[in-house]
Amino acid sequence: MKFRYVGIIAMLSMLSMTACAAGTDKSAAKAADNAKPEVVAEIKKVEAVSEKVVVAAAETPATPEAAAAPAVGADGFALPVQKKKSTAPEIKPLASDKSPHDVATDAAKGTLKNPYSYTTMNPDLVEAGKRKYMGVSCNGCHGGNGGGGMCPPLSNETWVYGADDDTLFRLVALGSDELMKQGYTRKGRENVVGPMPAHGKLVKTEDDLWRIIYFIRGNFRGEAKNIKW
Repeated sequence: MKFRYVGIIAMLSMLSMTACAAGTDKSAAKAADNAKPEVVAEIKKVEAVSEKVVVAAAETPATPEAAAAPAVGADGFALPVQKKKSTAPEIKPLASDKSPHDVATDAAKGTLKNPYSYTTMNPDLVEAGKRKYMGVSCNGCHGGNGGGGMCPPLSNETWVYGADDDTLFRLVALGSDELMKQGYTRKGRENVVGPMPAHGKLVKTEDDLWRIIYFIRGNFRGEAKNIKW
């Protein structure tokens, strides 16, 4: 089939060249009209097939791969994909924008309490806390869901220095070495034993740290009777 089309195209080209060489005003189209009947018939067949191919291509739905292909800019490179905005409702901050370090340093021992209630866990707030948790790379040591890794898990029933909010806030903000200087002692042990570095200046605000702690509470995998916060 391909060779036949090539032959037809060659015939048309020769007809056009003949018309030009003769020095006449006849167009290539008129030259084609004077072609042999069998040539004209072949040309019509090619035109019919071409028309069907064009129509079929227009009606064929795009493949998933084509539909998912990234948009390309004038320079030929893919345009950056815009991130979809979260549909989760915005949660109003209940704590201050002071640094966790300053809050832990200024507050009297035993007075720090999460302003976000644990009575009914809010999944949107748990997710918001997880984003803060991931944002300061807590997952690098404690795992993506707090299940542990190179450092102890945050989802079991072992709380090395205590399970209450005040202790946990100070542990994250000031670090374990500072807690021990202030008289805190280990109440539990994990397989991985190592110091907890201070994050009181890495986590931006008091509210951010309370949201991280809320995520930790929401991811607890122990027995309900052992909840002590």
